[in-house]
Amino acid sequence: MRLKEKATGRAPAAERWTVYMLRCADGTYYTGVARDPARRLSEHNGTGGRGARYTRARQPVQMVYTETARGRSRAQRREAAIKKLSRAQKIRLVSHD
Repeated sequence: MRLKEKATGRAPAAERWTVYMLRCADGTYYTGVARDPARRLSEHNGTGGRGARYTRARQPVQMVYTETARGRSRAQRREAAIKKLSRAQKIRLVSHD
């Protein structure tokens, strides 16, 4: 799967948040938000801090989707919407051209 990125708004870097989706070693998906997705990915993989409990047990993880959002609130709303998707819908989101 390729990494997809979708921009949902233009904002100064200080206001920009990223909604991301990870594919875990067991094939499941994890969705989160971060200001620095590269740093967060390394945390999920066990370096540079603590990743989420869910991903700690399913390493290594790979970032397969990102989209930017203006502000934390918008990013968290989008994260919640993605988490409600079925597995098939998440796969389509990740692989959509």
